Amino acid sequence: MENFIVIAVFQYTHEIEILKHRLDQEGVTYFFENEATASVVPFYSLALGGIKLKIHPNDSDIVNNILEELKGGHSLRIV
Repeated sequence: MENFIVIAVFQYTHEIEILKHRLDQEGVTYFFENEATASVVPFYSLALGGIKLKIHPNDSDIVNNILEELKGGHSLRIV
């Protein structure tokens, strides 16, 4: 994991749950830095610089496509 790069940063743990499932579906190896701390003490996320999604550089195209897919108007809404 020493070659992994930060490709996205999130503030809250609920923002990464669906993303985790999509990354698993695509077989992407990933790591969320600061996830455990932010889940225990949510307001520390900002102090730590957010929850950082780290991936291998070879997976950047796949992950960028997934991020665009989730950002692009198809997001889930709580009613």
